[in-house]
Amino acid sequence: MMQQFVETIKVKNGKALALAYHQARMERTIAHFFPALALTAMPRLEEWVAPKADMDLFKARVVYGERGVEKVEYASYAMRPIRSLRVVCDDSIGYDYKSVDRSALNALVTKRGNCDEIVIVKNGMVTDSSYTNLALYDGHEWLTPRRPLLLGTKRAFLLDQGLLKEADLTLADLRRAQRVSLFNAMIDMGERVVEACDIAFE
Repeated sequence: MMQQFVETIKVKNGKALALAYHQARMERTIAHFFPALALTAMPRLEEWVAPKADMDLFKARVVYGERGVEKVEYASYAMRPIRSLRVVCDDSIGYDYKSVDRSALNALVTKRGNCDEIVIVKNGMVTDSSYTNLALYDGHEWLTPRRPLLLGTKRAFLLDQGLLKEADLTLADLRRAQRVSLFNAMIDMGERVVEACDIAFE
C-alpha cells in the first residue's frame, strides 16, 4: 500500500499561514520515508498552495507521497465545539508522522462516549487528542506534553514564542490541571478550552 502523508494548512484572508513550519515537517517526513525524493525533488509548499483572495477561513489539505505532492484541496473551515473530554489509554498507539491513514486514532475516538473529544494517554503519559496537541494549565503556566503523538506545527510555533513549556505530563498532572487547551494548525491556543470539571477519566 502506497504511503501518503498530509499537511493541513490554515488559510486566512486569502493567505496560507505558517508555511515554514509545514515545510519543515514535510521535509522531515520525506527525508525519513522517501530519501530519494528528498535528494532530487523536494517539493516547496509555496509553489503548491495558492489560495484565492476571497478565502476568509479555509483549510488547505496537501497530500504527498513518494512522487511528491499528489493533490491540494481547499475547503471552508468551521471549528466544531469541544466542551468535554474523555481520557482513553492506549500503550500501542503511534502517529509520529501526519499520515493520511488515521484508522488507529479513529478507533480510539469511538471510546469517547458522550464526551466531545478524547485525551490519549500512552504508557501513563498524556499525549494528544485525536486531532490536536494539548496544553495543561496548572495555575501558573501552560505545559504541553514533551512526547506528543505528533509534533504539531502550531505547537512548534508556540514553543518558539515561549508561550508554552514542554513537560512530562502524567495522568496525575491532568487530574490537577485547571483546564486544557486544544490547538492545531487550524485552531489557535485558547479557542478551544475545556475546564477540569468536564474531563472524564476511565
